[in-house]
Amino acid sequence: MKHSEFWAAMEAAFGARASSVAADLVLGALEHRTGEQALAQGESPREVWDAICDAQQLPDELRWHHRRQPPKRR
Repeated sequence: MKHSEFWAAMEAAFGARASSVAADLVLGALEHRTGEQALAQGESPREVWDAICDAQQLPDELRWHHRRQPPKRR
């Protein structure tokens, strides 16, 4: 997962609150760091996203948002 995919998935899941969730939600799975702190300290966006999904109990359609491919244009 790229950083851009992480932020797109965050916006899809949390809308305008995405940056607040990343900055404020302390994640036990990431050694009690926020998502923003973990990313700044080199944690992979995938690991951060998984921790956020687990903590917020997001449904699969949001968890895998970044894997959806837009329809190809002809």
